[in-house]
Amino acid sequence: MNWVKEFVYRLRGEYTTEKLIKMGMKVGKNFGRLNGVILDPSHCWLISIGDNVTMAPRVHILCHDASTKQFLGYTKIGRVNIGDNVFIGAESVVLPGVSIGNNVIIGANSIVTKNIPDNTVAAGSPAKIICSLEEYLRKNREKMKKAPVYGVDYTLRGNVTDDKKEQMVKELEGQMGYID
Repeated sequence: MNWVKEFVYRLRGEYTTEKLIKMGMKVGKNFGRLNGVILDPSHCWLISIGDNVTMAPRVHILCHDASTKQFLGYTKIGRVNIGDNVFIGAESVVLPGVSIGNNVIIGANSIVTKNIPDNTVAAGSPAKIICSLEEYLRKNREKMKKAPVYGVDYTLRGNVTDDKKEQMVKELEGQMGYID
């Protein structure tokens, strides 16, 4: 099965996490890399990823910026450090020279151009700090008291039934819910 994964990555012009680690990238425990994540293969040894990090689909981590190549003959490069307990939302881009602290959420479609400190939520283009992680979690715990909350049996990994899918569609009309 590993050769299939390798083949799919090659077909898409990407490298597996294992291959990038062999090339020098540092990765902690429990790294979740969803479909289409690009970890700069040309300078992957400049990437350091902590424990419990999830990158949603189509995240790009760049350690180089070729905007200067045509004019100066050189490409800018910089390290990218991602701390522990970090979630980076879909379609986000992390640029060279950036550090993302521990316990951070980066919102979908963000462009991270500057360092993001520990215990924060940041989003936007360019990404800006929205609130503390503690404040974000407190707000969502309050919302969970009134919103629909679903267990694993409402997911594909829990073999969700058609009836449960239909129930979710109805209950989530005009509101957000939460799922295990």
